Amino acid sequence: MRKLSFVFIIAVLLILFGCKKQEELSLEEIELAGTSGIVELLEKTTYRPWEGQSFGAGKSGGTWNDSTLSDPKTFNVIVADGDGETKALLNYLTDYLIDYNYITKEWEPHIATPRIEVNEKAGTMDVFFTLRDDLYWSYYGSDKLIKVTSDDAIFWYNEIEGEEKLYLSAYTGQFLGMEDGTIKHIDIEKIDELTYVFHFPRIIAEPLLHCNGSFGPKHIFKPVKDSEGTEGLKKIFSVSVDPKTIPSMGQFHLVEYTSGQRLVYKKNPHYWKKDSNGAIIPYPDEIILNIVPDKNTQYLMFREGSQEDYSPRTEEISELVAKQEDKYTIYNNGGSNGAAFWTFNQNPINKDKPYYEWFTCKEFRQAMSCLLNRERIISQVYNGLAEPCLYLFPTPNAFYNENITLQYLFDQKKAEKLLSKAGMKKDSSGILRDKHNNPVEFDLTITAESTVSSDIATIIVDECKKVGIKINIRTTDFQKLVEQMTSTYNWQSLFVSLGTTIFPSQGSNVWPSNTPLHIWYPMQPEPATEWEARIDFLYNEGSCTIEHDKAKVIWDEYQSIILEQCPLIYLVRPINFYAINNRWEQSNLYFDPMGGATTDYVYLK
Repeated sequence: MRKLSFVFIIAVLLILFGCKKQEELSLEEIELAGTSGIVELLEKTTYRPWEGQSFGAGKSGGTWNDSTLSDPKTFNVIVADGDGETKALLNYLTDYLIDYNYITKEWEPHIATPRIEVNEKAGTMDVFFTLRDDLYWSYYGSDKLIKVTSDDAIFWYNEIEGEEKLYLSAYTGQFLGMEDGTIKHIDIEKIDELTYVFHFPRIIAEPLLHCNGSFGPKHIFKPVKDSEGTEGLKKIFSVSVDPKTIPSMGQFHLVEYTSGQRLVYKKNPHYWKKDSNGAIIPYPDEIILNIVPDKNTQYLMFREGSQEDYSPRTEEISELVAKQEDKYTIYNNGGSNGAAFWTFNQNPINKDKPYYEWFTCKEFRQAMSCLLNRERIISQVYNGLAEPCLYLFPTPNAFYNENITLQYLFDQKKAEKLLSKAGMKKDSSGILRDKHNNPVEFDLTITAESTVSSDIATIIVDECKKVGIKINIRTTDFQKLVEQMTSTYNWQSLFVSLGTTIFPSQGSNVWPSNTPLHIWYPMQPEPATEWEARIDFLYNEGSCTIEHDKAKVIWDEYQSIILEQCPLIYLVRPINFYAINNRWEQSNLYFDPMGGATTDYVYLK
C-alpha cells in the first residue's frame, strides 16, 4: 500500500540507471541485439510484487545505514514544497491520512478513517476524516506530548496550503470548476477534536485522492504566522537549527545533522503503527543517512556492506548479479509505470527569443518527438532494460487505452516534413533555419547529478544534428532547475519527471493551465491556446464524472489531445532494480512499480 495524493512533486530526472559510453548503434544493430542476455540477467534477480499479502511480525532493533545525494535545503516543509529530495528527508517526521490498496483498489485508513456522504439532490458531497486518538507531536528525549487534533489539519489546510501568498503545490487543489464555469472553494469544517469534514461544492469521482496528504504542527506555525506573516513562516526550521527542536508525529525524530556528512534519525517511541506483537513499525531503531553526492561511492559502500540497500544503475547490474552470492539480494520491479519527459518552454516571458516561436508551434514539437530515438536510448543507455513510453496513462490507470498512443515516433523523414511545415529548411551548409533565417539552435538543461540524463541528451543532440538542429547541453543543480521552472522561467528545454498518473485526476497542480507546475507555461491568467482550454475543461469534467463509461469518453479525448500536441515528450519506462543486504530478514519485502520496496517491514535476522 502507498500514499497517493492529488498533486505532483517535482522530481528532476535522477534516474536510478546510469550508462556505459558506447559507440552509436544502427537501427539494424539495435534490432539484432534484441533481448540477448536480458532474460538470463532477470532470472538471477528476484521478482516479488506485493499482491495483498499480510506482513508477518518481526523484531525491533538495529541501525539502517543509507545515503542521500545532497544536503537538505531546509527542515521546513513549507520551504521544501516542490523539492522532492528535501521533502523525502522530512517525510519521516509527518504522516498521511489514508492508504491506497492497489490490489483491492480501495482506500484504507492510515492515521485517519474516511467517510463520504453524497447529497445527490444538492449535487454536493462531504468527506469526513476522523483522526486516530493516539497521535502526538513529540520531541526527541522529552516527555512532552502534544496531541494531534483536527485543529492541526484545519489550520494547515486553511492557513498554509490555502494561503495564496505561499502558493504551495496543494493550493489549486482546493478549488473546483463548476458546471456553470464558476470556481468554488472546497471548505473545511471542524466537527470535534478528532473529526473534520471537507465540503465539496460538486460531486467528484475521487474525493479521497483529492483530500489525502499530511500536515505540520499548528502549535509551531500559527504563532509565527500571526506575528510575522508568511515571510516569517519561511524562516522556521532552517538547516542551522538544532534538529531536536523539530517535533515529529511520524516514524522517526531527526536528532543530528552534520552538513556534508550525515543525518541521524531515531525511532519515535510514540509512533502509532505496531505489528501484532506490539513492536513499532518500522523495525530499525535508527537511520543514518550519509550525504554522498557520488553514485559510484554509494555503490562501493553497498558492495562493502556499509550501506543497507542500493538502487543499481544499468552498468552495475551484471557485476552486482555476478558477485551476489549470499551477501545481498537483488529485486526487479518488472518495469516502471512512470517516465521522465522532454519539454519546451512556451512561456511568453521569452517571446522575444527565436525559440519561443518554434516551441509554441505544434509541428516543431511533433518533429522533436520524431527525432527522439527511444530504441537507441533503450539499447545504449539502458542495455535493453526499458521500453518506450508511448502512452499518457500507465496500464494501472482505469482509463488507460491501448488504442490511444503517441503517433510521432522516431522517423527522420517525418521529422523533416514537420519542420518544413513549421517554416524551417536547411541552408547550403546543412544548418536548419527558420522563416526569419535564424539557425535552429537551443539549450537542453539537465541536472549534473544524473549520468543517464547526460547520455540520453547526447543521443538527442546527435539525432537532431542529422537534420541541421544544434542542441547545447546545459547542466545545473536540482535547486537551480526548480527555480528556473517555477520562478525565473529562464530555460529553453529540459528533462523532468513528475509522479505516476494512477488516477487520471492526479496532477491538479500540473495539467490545468493556471497551475504552478504547468511546466511549459505555468500560471496562465487564461488558457494560452484552444487546446489548453479544452484540456482544462476535460480535466475538470473528468474529475467530476463518476460513471466510468461517461468518464472514459472524456479521458480518451484528454489523452488524445496531449499526445497530439506534444507539450511533454515522454522518454522510456525502465526496469528498476533494488538490492538489499542479506543481514536483513526479507520475508516481508516486496518490490513493484506501484509500492516500491516495502522496507518498513524488514528486520535484522
